[in-house]
Amino acid sequence: MTTATVVGAGPNGLAAAVALARAGVRVTVLEAADTIGGGTRSGEATVPGLLHDHCSAIHPMAVGSSFLNELGLDRHGLRWAWPDIDCVHPLDGGTAGVLHRSVTRTAAGLGADGRAWRRLFQGTSAAYDTFGDDIMGPLLRLPRHPVRLARFGVPALAPASLLAKLFRTEEARGLWGGAAAHAFHPLERPFSASIGLGVVTAGHRYGWAVAVGGSRRIADALAALLLELGGKIETGVRVRTVTQLPRADVTLWDVAPRALADILGDLLPARIGRAYRRYRHGPGAFKVDFAVEHGVPWRAEAARRAGTVHVGGTYAQIAAAERDIHGGRMPARPFVLVGQQYLADPSRSVGDVHPVWSYAHVPNGYTGDATSAVIAQIERFAPGFRDRVVATAVRTTRGFAEYNPNFVGGDIMTGATDFAQLVLGPRPTLQPYDTGVPGHYLCSAATPPGAGAHGMCGAHAAARALRHLRA
Repeated sequence: MTTATVVGAGPNGLAAAVALARAGVRVTVLEAADTIGGGTRSGEATVPGLLHDHCSAIHPMAVGSSFLNELGLDRHGLRWAWPDIDCVHPLDGGTAGVLHRSVTRTAAGLGADGRAWRRLFQGTSAAYDTFGDDIMGPLLRLPRHPVRLARFGVPALAPASLLAKLFRTEEARGLWGGAAAHAFHPLERPFSASIGLGVVTAGHRYGWAVAVGGSRRIADALAALLLELGGKIETGVRVRTVTQLPRADVTLWDVAPRALADILGDLLPARIGRAYRRYRHGPGAFKVDFAVEHGVPWRAEAARRAGTVHVGGTYAQIAAAERDIHGGRMPARPFVLVGQQYLADPSRSVGDVHPVWSYAHVPNGYTGDATSAVIAQIERFAPGFRDRVVATAVRTTRGFAEYNPNFVGGDIMTGATDFAQLVLGPRPTLQPYDTGVPGHYLCSAATPPGAGAHGMCGAHAAARALRHLRA
């Protein structure tokens, strides 16, 4: 029987394993940690019984993933839930930009900027199911739907700062800036609009959903399906050299490119080894989990019903903070993402104490303590927040790298999101999943389409491996 080894049990490693097992390959997954899931792990962090997502939390790309949706993961316990409001971007004074799943409803709330918002997102969100697979894979290929992809792709090539000029109100500009800042990249750089356009477009189509029972349920469902298909998962197995691996016909690697270069060593063609070792990592995340009694007292009423709150102030303030972290400077007022997943999934709370997830954008490898800066930013838009905090738990950039070695220096995106790496992946090639070593494939978020719990990196790498097996 044909065999495969997958190194890493994050969502991409598990997705690759499932794709191979569905094709009749006998798959063994090796995971260094004691629990599977990579960035989708969840558990207690502050007070007993309170459920926190340890990294990945809100899933507009996963709920719309064509690969995940064809697997019937609901049979294995994966259920999605949505808050009343997807995302809110509060401003000083109590006003806010409000993102609903409905483009029309979002536009109506943006007043003078409603028409520009509809023009940017109405057509692409309606057509997302048609061209979504074109953007959820390697970009250097012939698209299936070139015209519809162009309507999305041309604005995506632009700097986020250029699209910000479409809007006149601070509410719309801030809402756009917060979405664009998900890229961890200066908003004046070309292609910096791409990730913001992606998460908003997918969100308008599918909503910013959470997994009921925590993000861990994504990995749990994939693992259950893999076991049903005859696969195996071994945890606590850290692969440092290729000689540790069992004999297999193909091996897929859910690891960062530099790590793969160290593991494969001289087996890699020299030019590919050099490219993997030059792979660039972006800014880091500094995470603070809160146990909050009665919830966050946001001044903007809509934020009290939102699954995600972008805390950064005006577009100009967000852009300045992103420039700072990219330049290695810690801003006094960092951009902070706040997750209130319990609003969609009340099972995460204990009585009237609720888990509030947050992280700040910080320089890669930042060694300071950003806790007070995170609290100050939230307090800025939610006076009295400090008084409601029952407990906190912190994960530094170093802590992120220890939690998941793919997150080098706290880079939870598994790589800098500049033009070259977003388009080409870890090296210049039309086949970014190929390592140059026969039978070995890279399937981590360093490959297209990048970070997220969508599993598409693993699915595409598995497709390459299956072509190799059938050749």
